[in-house]
Amino acid sequence: MKPEPTTPFHSVRYVLRVLEAVSKYGGGVTEDRIARDSGLPPGHLVPLLTLLCREGYVERLADGAYVLGNAPALLGPGSARRRALEARLQRGLDELRDSVGAAVYLSRYIDGEIRVTQIAEGPLTPAVHEWVDFRSTAHASAIGKCLLTQLDRNGRREHLARHRIARFTSRTITSERLLFSRLDSRPPTVPVLDLQEYAVGTVCAAVPLTAGSTVGCLALSLPVEYAHRLRAAAETLNRRAAPMALSLTL
Repeated sequence: MKPEPTTPFHSVRYVLRVLEAVSKYGGGVTEDRIARDSGLPPGHLVPLLTLLCREGYVERLADGAYVLGNAPALLGPGSARRRALEARLQRGLDELRDSVGAAVYLSRYIDGEIRVTQIAEGPLTPAVHEWVDFRSTAHASAIGKCLLTQLDRNGRREHLARHRIARFTSRTITSERLLFSRLDSRPPTVPVLDLQEYAVGTVCAAVPLTAGSTVGCLALSLPVEYAHRLRAAAETLNRRAAPMALSLTL
């Protein structure tokens, strides 16, 4: 079974295959056996194992075999699991903020609304000023547009019927037809950008978090004077999305 061509690690499905394969062998399992059980070729498997080891989901023993790590303890029930998961996600966001030198956001589409669930900011990486409620900015913000791309056309229309398109800056798209056309023409592996469409003086990027039925995204914002850093920061964001998506899935 060959994986579909996609950005490395972008589909959590491949990660889950590897975890399922490792979990079957309590005493450790070789890379070759994982490859056979998961159906992933070495070009996909080796980077995934490196990612899982770094995130604590898998541990590599001295003899080269792999076992489950400590991170799956987050699978326990109740509020303790929720707190542990939030803390883990926040650590990941903080590390990503320091890596890209920008404020970082975790957002989800919950019960028909855009919700920014966690933010990592700091004195040198301030978050964007929420001068209009993010719930009403799906057509203008990188977060909103990224979440809309994960909805079908009816879902998008239903959302915009409740949150009417409004002009926030001279760059804001106010045509539903043009908005949908741009969302549909964007390659799935390319980050969504907001170039002063929500707020003058701020540029943003967002990438989807593909995690089962979860509609979510990872985003960053920069003052416009650092716009030249946006695309490189967005690519880093894209590469680091898989661990966040994995945590949301589990």
